[in-house]
Amino acid sequence: MDINFFKTTRILDGGMGQELLARGMKSNGTLWSANALLKEEYHQLLLDTHLDFIKAGAEVIVTATFTTRRVRLRDNKIEDKFEYLNTKAGEIAQKAKEQYPNVLIAGGLPPQYLTYEEDTRADDEIKQNFYDQAKLLDPYIDFFYLDVLSSVNEFRLAIEAIEEFNKPYLIGAHISEGINLPSGEKISDIINNINHKNLLGLILSCVSPENFSENLEEVKNLGVPFGFKLNAFVTTNPKDGYTNNYNVSKTGNPNEFLGQRKDLTPELMANFVKKFKNTGATILGGCCETRPSHIKEMSKFK
Repeated sequence: MDINFFKTTRILDGGMGQELLARGMKSNGTLWSANALLKEEYHQLLLDTHLDFIKAGAEVIVTATFTTRRVRLRDNKIEDKFEYLNTKAGEIAQKAKEQYPNVLIAGGLPPQYLTYEEDTRADDEIKQNFYDQAKLLDPYIDFFYLDVLSSVNEFRLAIEAIEEFNKPYLIGAHISEGINLPSGEKISDIINNINHKNLLGLILSCVSPENFSENLEEVKNLGVPFGFKLNAFVTTNPKDGYTNNYNVSKTGNPNEFLGQRKDLTPELMANFVKKFKNTGATILGGCCETRPSHIKEMSKFK
């Protein structure tokens, strides 16, 4: 893959998990999007969703592996399905690529423990978790996407874990509020404190347009291609934390406690995207609650 791929404007896909729920997938414990892989009845729905994002203009699709991490599967008593679920995610993404050969597949490597929170477990355990998932995705993907990680250490360990696969990677850093990662570190620390060899670029991942605006100056001065996957949640920092809320949610849908913004129509989000693109952003995409209709509007800025 061309290491300069994101130096020109590229369109990423939108939010897979929320889109699947919106299209009728039933929640199952805390599996979220992984339920579309676990149950064969949803395999076509997952493929169709990949295809609809592509038809809307996405040049990159991300494997549906955000909740196929070992910890989440263990919590749902199906850790024995770890290999099957990650492999199936790669296979279904490949089916979409067969129909649209120019589309690239990003292997989504999510936080390996909690969501929107720093992983403070032992380095060896974190790195092994990243490696186990990356090894399964490697045969199916064009590059790795380090998806919604919350600390410099997690990025460092993920990059070390994927080194042997000799594939480039896109950084997806999360900020819930303000200008710091959940770990308290700066975005610039991800670039300055890690020795990068195969870096494609850096995006802020699962952030509101307003929060991206707040961090725009720092991101655009990093000297690497930059952009975003914007969400349409009200917040990603609920009282008592994401995990506690998710564990007691009644619906299994994160928008129950994170809120679903009604104001971020495709047209309004496109206005944000136009503004960000005019400042130099070249990696344009969506995250939770961002649908194919949003991606279609973003693609007009290609």
